[in-house]
Parts: sequence; structure tokens; C-alpha cells
Amino acid sequence: MSTKHFSPETLNARRLQAVRLRLDGMTVAETAQRTGLSPPTVSAAWKAFREGGWEAVPVRPRGRPAGQGATLGDTQRRQLAQRLAEWPPGDQPGWSARTLAQSLGDNDDAEVDASPGDVSPRAVEHWLTRQDLKPAPLDLAGLERRRTMAGRWYRRQVLPAIASHSRGGGHVWQAGARVCAATPGHPRRYQLFAHGKRDTLYTRCFTAPPRADDYLQLFTRLRANGGNVVIFRGADLTASPEIDRWLEQNPQMHLVTLPVGLLPSGKR
Repeated sequence: MSTKHFSPETLNARRLQAVRLRLDGMTVAETAQRTGLSPPTVSAAWKAFREGGWEAVPVRPRGRPAGQGATLGDTQRRQLAQRLAEWPPGDQPGWSARTLAQSLGDNDDAEVDASPGDVSPRAVEHWLTRQDLKPAPLDLAGLERRRTMAGRWYRRQVLPAIASHSRGGGHVWQAGARVCAATPGHPRRYQLFAHGKRDTLYTRCFTAPPRADDYLQLFTRLRANGGNVVIFRGADLTASPEIDRWLEQNPQMHLVTLPVGLLPSGKR
């Protein structure tokens, strides 16, 4: 019989009952019939008792305890801000909530005020939202058919770029630059970000406006991650000779700039 429909309390009560019946001389089959447990479950409870006594018979609750990983301590929030001030290892175009959560498990700070390994990506996402560091991707759905300036921009610039540069498994990335609102403990910050597959957010923060080298670092990482077409918003890059040279040297990637005010961001 399956025990999946049993609550943890019911299952543990029956495991304890099974051990008592086995101590009274009942066979595994007889005990299973009396308790409604499967023979393997009876055997597992009996083995746990023989190896660890009565305290070993109840099973531990499965999954993450309620509320664990949902909040961040002061040290963890400070560490997240430090991570975002530098590029992540490897060629990722920025930090994602998942890699930020994983990075907290790699520190050796004895003053960490919560178990780093228990921090969840969702908790990091909530922190990013509160810090005004979670811009939404552009809503491009249906633009091809719209008879508006945005629709014309999409048909004339985005679609041709996708048709000519996204062959062979390339990927269309959204990216941008923005000024973040000041939050308690953090002055105004500048952010480079990118949205990849399934709108996953990758981000990097600065205390001053990003320079050409910062943009080129982002573009290089996007290119390494299959970014054949990048739709960029939030900065005028046409006046940068360094970026122009890089694009000329990397014709596999096409940069499409979104005119200011043409499209609102998607929902957060």
C-alpha cells in the first residue's frame, strides 16, 4: 500500500505501531496488514528501530521547512550588493537570481546570520525587486501587426535582424541600461541588464554611469551565450567609437537600439 496519502504525523504513528507489533512477534506481512503500511515500509521502520532506537523510527519532514530561505539577513544582503558590483565568473552576461543564491553558499564569512545554503532564488528575486533591480522585459508580442511607430520599428529593424542573424540556433536577447531608484542603505545605482531565455534576468550594477568598456563586456558575454541579435534600450551607443569598432569586428551580432519612449516595459 502506498503511504503517499498519509500525513507525516499519521505515517510516523503507524511506523511506531509497526515496530511495537514486530516486537510482539508479528511477521512483516501481518504487521503490514494491521497497520496499512507496505511491507518495505514496515521493514524500514523495523531496521531504523534496531539501528537507532525509538527516536529513529519517525521519518523527517520532507522539503524545506516553511519560511526557510524566504528572507535574507543583513550580511547576506550586503554580500549580494558586493556580488552585483562585479561580473560573475565565466561568461554569463550578469548575475541571475539562481547564481546569486548559489554564490552565498560559497562564502567563508563567520558572521553570516543565516545558513547560506538555504537561501532560495525566490528570496533573491524579492530582494532584487525591493532594490529596484528587477526591470521587466519589453512586451514585443503582436508588434508585427500593429500600425504604430512601434510596429514600424519592429518590422523595419527587429524582424530583418532576426531573419539575417538568428540562423543556426542563435538567440535574441533583450538588454539595456538604466538608473535605479535609491533605496535605504544604497545610493543611486546604475544597472546593465539582459533578459535571456524564459525572460531570465541577468544583471550587473555600477556606482557611476557605465563606460564603453562595461558595455563591451556585456556584449562580449551576450555573444558568448549565442546572442546573435540584441535589442538594446536605455542608452545612446551611437557616439561610441569603441562600440562601433567592436560591432564591426563582430558581425555575427546585430545590435538593434530601441528609440527612447517607443515602448513601455513589460509588467514586473
